Amino acid sequence: MNTLHRIQSAIIRFGNRNYGKVGIIGVPFEKGQRKKGVAHGPQVIRAARLVQELELLGLDVKDYGDISYEVKHVDGVNNMSYLGDFAGCTSCLSEQVQKVLKEGRRVLTIGGDHSLGVGSIDGHVKEKKDVAVIWVDAHADLNTNKTSESGNVHGMPVALLTSELADYWPHLPGMDWQQPMLSIRNVAYIGLRSIDRYERLVIEKFGITAFGMEDVERYGIHDVVYMALSKIDPDESKSLHVSFDIDSLDPLEAPCTGTPVRGGLSLREAVHLMEIVCRSNRLNALDFVELNPHIGSQHDVQLTVEAAIHIIQAGFGYSRRGLKVPKGITDMPLQTFR
Repeated sequence: MNTLHRIQSAIIRFGNRNYGKVGIIGVPFEKGQRKKGVAHGPQVIRAARLVQELELLGLDVKDYGDISYEVKHVDGVNNMSYLGDFAGCTSCLSEQVQKVLKEGRRVLTIGGDHSLGVGSIDGHVKEKKDVAVIWVDAHADLNTNKTSESGNVHGMPVALLTSELADYWPHLPGMDWQQPMLSIRNVAYIGLRSIDRYERLVIEKFGITAFGMEDVERYGIHDVVYMALSKIDPDESKSLHVSFDIDSLDPLEAPCTGTPVRGGLSLREAVHLMEIVCRSNRLNALDFVELNPHIGSQHDVQLTVEAAIHIIQAGFGYSRRGLKVPKGITDMPLQTFR
């Protein structure tokens, strides 16, 4: 065992608990969109030593496994593909998120497509009540079944979650467990660059906090994140939820995703975003979604998965300046590590 591995092992053994406990939930769900493969996102992210990489940050990590669900019987709703599967999956996810939070752990949900945000955020709001959401995405995901051109539910989660848009929906069989309790005033977008006319109208009508890539270019990612937080959590009192779609990154950084849009965030900008939110000490839930290992070459998959690990690590305490070593280790003689 080399010196680096000895130090890493010592950090885990002595337990740097500055960052607390994390619970991982896998959601291998891909029926919110039409491209096969995104259901394997949790598998490839875990295979990249996700748990071990988080443990090296001194975290107490518990993997709760993958969500399993029963399809709900639904009918009579037009233009919502696989509504019964979506309702069953997100209902189970909401319950699991509540369970993890009740056990004193922060939640990492790995998908799967972005429709899972309905379940993860619903569970967060039900448990913590006062929640603010940063939605990091190339797309606004604000369509309803009446405005969507595709009927893909992964383009609808923000509209389903927010109370101000509740009247825009018909009754949705199978979704009675979910009530839109999140105010649109508590949601901020970062990374937008592909928005349809209806979504643009909704953003302007409700004054939604939305930072597109042109804003990132104008102000820089550092100021954009702080401006977003000051809008949705001015008193610095809310429980924070980041719902991170890998397509917010430029496809040159993360090519393996179903709806890529050129001109996105760099990996450095995404990592810095997560570092800022982590340092707020209010981040209690992170979704990471839309990584599709069936798209692209083996090199593309490796590039995208590495980006995912870097972003997740930053959200849970990794510092590019180097980690703080627990006092019990700094007091140990150097020969311990030889």
